[in-house]
Amino acid sequence: MDILENFRILDLVDILLVATLLYYLYKLVKGTVAINIFLGICIIWVIWKITQLLQMEMLSTILGQFIGAGMFALIVVFQQEIRKFLLMIGSTNIGRKSGFLKHIKFLQDEAKDSSNTKVEVIIEACEKMGSDKTGALIVIQRTTNLDFVKNTGDSMNLEVNKPILQSIFFKNSTLHDGAVIIEENRITATRAILPVSNERNIPLRFGLRHRAAVGITEKTDAVALVVSEETGAISYLKDGEFVLFKTTQELIELLRKDLS
Repeated sequence: MDILENFRILDLVDILLVATLLYYLYKLVKGTVAINIFLGICIIWVIWKITQLLQMEMLSTILGQFIGAGMFALIVVFQQEIRKFLLMIGSTNIGRKSGFLKHIKFLQDEAKDSSNTKVEVIIEACEKMGSDKTGALIVIQRTTNLDFVKNTGDSMNLEVNKPILQSIFFKNSTLHDGAVIIEENRITATRAILPVSNERNIPLRFGLRHRAAVGITEKTDAVALVVSEETGAISYLKDGEFVLFKTTQELIELLRKDLS
């Protein structure tokens, strides 16, 4: 009864914030090897609290020191997940025209709007390359600056259209290796070298293009499209994960939503 009498609105907010934080942490590690480590840490923490409650001093002290020192180990173990979590927080709509910047007139020109990208043209090009079994890797910028990968390739300034994308990834073209970077419906780089993911859960049937797409979408909020040279299938990647879709129209709608 005393607990209920002393319960404040701020306590409720505190609980909701902690629950939200745990939910997003679980969402980040779900489906990865890190989920087992996460669950192991939770079990050890619960055992530690039980030993404290039962006044088991020796075991409680050992577990307490392990958890205290383990915070440094967690930074190493969950390096990728922490990066994704911070990226998720930093890549909100705050810096985009769809956010509050659209209300500030003098900042409109500075805020980039990836929603101008002609999604249908890109998907049509991917479909055509897929039918010809032409491999392709296309990265579309959202809010994260991609200069660190653009600088590894050839600088371009071309408007996105189907013939240009097809010619870039044509097998005999000197530009077909590496990734194409698209910003605001303009191709700004070709032959870009992307960071390759070390994630072990990627199926073996996916090659280097897919691993590179996973890598760039893990480290930035960009989205990526991959056309398989072996099967001609189109893959869509976001936040380091494969996004499933059934039809081309569904893929267009997903891409348009993510870029808006």
